[in-house]
Amino acid sequence: MAVPLGLTADGYEIQFGTNHVGHALLIKHMLPMMLRTAKDYGDARIVCLASTAFDIAPKAGIIFKDLRSTMDMGIWSTWTRYGQSKLANLLYGAQLAQHYPDLSVAVVHPGIIQTDLVNGLGFANKMLVRLTNIGQMKSPEEGAQNSLWAATVDKKSLKSGAYYLPVAEPGKHKKLSQDTKLAQELWDWTQKELEGHQL
Repeated sequence: MAVPLGLTADGYEIQFGTNHVGHALLIKHMLPMMLRTAKDYGDARIVCLASTAFDIAPKAGIIFKDLRSTMDMGIWSTWTRYGQSKLANLLYGAQLAQHYPDLSVAVVHPGIIQTDLVNGLGFANKMLVRLTNIGQMKSPEEGAQNSLWAATVDKKSLKSGAYYLPVAEPGKHKKLSQDTKLAQELWDWTQKELEGHQL
């Protein structure tokens, strides 16, 4: 979260590669087992960890042409790039639910958690998070509650592909997070990028 400019070993912008591409590859490898589980037991869950920070993604949402660069967009671009990766989590979760209706997919925001994700930030970014979230910081145990709810709630209580705030509250969308054209473009881009990555 909000890390300096960098690239993954595969050449993706570090936050997008870590928060989206890596997770999409894990999901790709898990899909055969997940689909068998859903068939045999009536349900299988994928819980995508997003963030309300999706709202600080670039104006275009996802800048596909620059995803294989460090995407230096100025002083606060560490947050813009993070927002882009979290928007991808939201859009991809919705697409997973559409493409795999036998699975249950939840996209969750855990809250602002007092972990090393925040503690490890530089001074200015740490102060930004703390000052904009006074009284809202959660313990790690509290931060796990929304994910645990999404993973264990009865299937009938979960809308597949939906976005949830802590705990079990429908999340508020913005224009980009409901952009079906952008979501489909992300899905197509991701499938192409993952081609050839076999176990």
